[in-house]
Amino acid sequence: MTETLRDIAVGERGRVTGFVAGAKAYRKRLLSMGLTRGVSFEVTRCAPMGDPIELRVRGYSLSLRK
Repeated sequence: MTETLRDIAVGERGRVTGFVAGAKAYRKRLLSMGLTRGVSFEVTRCAPMGDPIELRVRGYSLSLRK
């Protein structure tokens, strides 16, 4: 079953399997930040209203908006 980033809870781990179609500029930014296909990550924190979230990926923390 494929989950999206917004389906993963704090403390869970995931793996990048791909990106949704469209928004090529956003995809390019994610790739430049190290979120390439096959990389694993962990959701470490989530803001009180649910956005942004913090990921631990490739040894650093990355905050993203959902």
